[in-house]
Amino acid sequence: MIQVEQALEAPSIAPSVITRRLAAIAFADVAGFSRLMALQDVETVLRWRTLRTEIMEPHMVRHGGRIAEIAGDAVLVEFPSVVNAVRWAADVQQAQSQRTLEGSSPLHLRIAVNVDDVIDEDGILQGDGVNIASRIHQAAEPGQIVVTAAVRDYVMNRLPLTFHDLGTPPLKNINRMVRVYTVKWNEGARGDPVAQPYLQWAARPTIAVLPFRTVSGTDDETYYGEGITDEIITGLSRNKSLYVIARNSTWRYRDRDKDLRQIASELDVRYVLDGSVQRQGTRLRINAELIDIVGNISIWAQRYEGSTDDLFEFQDRIAGSILSSIEPRVRAVETARLGDRPTDSLDAYHCVLRAMSLLYTFTLENYREAGELLERAVTLDPSYAQAYAYLGWWLNFWIGEGWSKDPDADKARALLVSQRAIELDREDPFALAVAGHILSFFGRNPEDALDLFEEALALNQNSAFAWGLSALTLAYLGRPDEALERLQNVWRLNPFDPLNFYFWIVAGIAEFVAGRYSEAIGWLRKSRRANPRFIACLRMLAASLAASGDEAGARAIVQELLAIEPSFRVSTFISWYPLRRPDDLSRLAEGLLAAGVSE
Repeated sequence: MIQVEQALEAPSIAPSVITRRLAAIAFADVAGFSRLMALQDVETVLRWRTLRTEIMEPHMVRHGGRIAEIAGDAVLVEFPSVVNAVRWAADVQQAQSQRTLEGSSPLHLRIAVNVDDVIDEDGILQGDGVNIASRIHQAAEPGQIVVTAAVRDYVMNRLPLTFHDLGTPPLKNINRMVRVYTVKWNEGARGDPVAQPYLQWAARPTIAVLPFRTVSGTDDETYYGEGITDEIITGLSRNKSLYVIARNSTWRYRDRDKDLRQIASELDVRYVLDGSVQRQGTRLRINAELIDIVGNISIWAQRYEGSTDDLFEFQDRIAGSILSSIEPRVRAVETARLGDRPTDSLDAYHCVLRAMSLLYTFTLENYREAGELLERAVTLDPSYAQAYAYLGWWLNFWIGEGWSKDPDADKARALLVSQRAIELDREDPFALAVAGHILSFFGRNPEDALDLFEEALALNQNSAFAWGLSALTLAYLGRPDEALERLQNVWRLNPFDPLNFYFWIVAGIAEFVAGRYSEAIGWLRKSRRANPRFIACLRMLAASLAASGDEAGARAIVQELLAIEPSFRVSTFISWYPLRRPDDLSRLAEGLLAAGVSE
């Protein structure tokens, strides 16, 4: 998540990225879906959703796939290898066949797999490779899998399969002959997908924190490792977006007589946090690593060093840093793999994911599209709390960067949707923090905003996002030293956040409010080096330089500011900027005027 006061703008408008590459793709649809809809539309939609969420998507995650497109009853999935694609198809058909035998689902899938050259435009796949997969599936009977000859050649010696040649059926709008085969898994063969155990993931990401191992095995090291492990488990358990295995269940693995994959399977988790403790005299070294067992990758690792002289402070600092690092990385993996879906509408979910990716490109065109996607998400699912929260966050960017054509109406809309988000989910720290910031920034109600920040931190005290936004509100209120104290929490919890440039701006605002202009300039220059076209930084830097007596430097910054926003005027800006104390606003206005901004 991006922590910013207003929208960001990139140095230039980046065109869509178009690449050509080889891809393994699977196309699936429900046989006779239109007929089923005509007979029982609601039941059919519910069964199709259950099939996707309980069978297709868990197996997709297992085999490393991603949904490239979904429309009605048709799904296009991309996989990292042809073997993975075929295994996914076999697993899905077998699982659905079992449900049909049990009488719990009358739906029958047709699945086609192809490997071919595709055109990738910002993650959207096009070209003959995709078209062939969507055409050859028509040769499949309900419950069958069909593949192209290219797929057959890839997997015939790698998987226990039997192929039946269907010849070269005519394919609409495909100007070449494509040989097609049906696929049948050899029952009882080694590697049978039904016989292979795999993890069934909960709706929330599941994580186990294993007891931190000791390098030398001494009692002191064991004590330190146990303390840190307990702190991490306790902290993670407060985060309602994660499902954390209790200490009593993980403690039996302290001797590590099993590998991590087996431990994860027994605990039924996807993520494992592993670590070690080493002591040399009064020095302690802690190594921690977060592993995605399904993806078989390390998604985060960090080393910490400290002293036993202040053990509790060191233990709290390490636990806090690990806690703040785990949640965003798990969320990133879950988002990428469609594993954390706070809505029943897959279309709405995809709208939010796409909007999030566009927000962070910092271009006007992409921001406009992101807004349209978020508006569509809340239309598709009016109960989707996170969609409302992100829409409020988007409006914050849109207005602050000067892109809004009707700022007053958009401010009212931002207040409305951010409040709606917390009405729908009062236990989402992100939604609470967004609502607090919008209430402070646009609603000019910083006192109530602070209550919302405290509520967010009560739910997740390791939320750097909530600490940082609450620091900004304190700066607005003329309480700069308290703001700077809160920013220390941000940097302690998340020292390597690539978006820390925003919190450097918050520090600059706090120092400006305190009248410490040289310190403000230091923070703001640091932020400008990271993001040279962020207007919130440039206007505060210009005012700080002018207030410090460096009018030449201030005027140079104003030239950069006006090149980005030519219509920027002091009177308009001061009329809405939420500094509470009149003296702070006056000094800000005087600095901008001295820097050469028109009144």
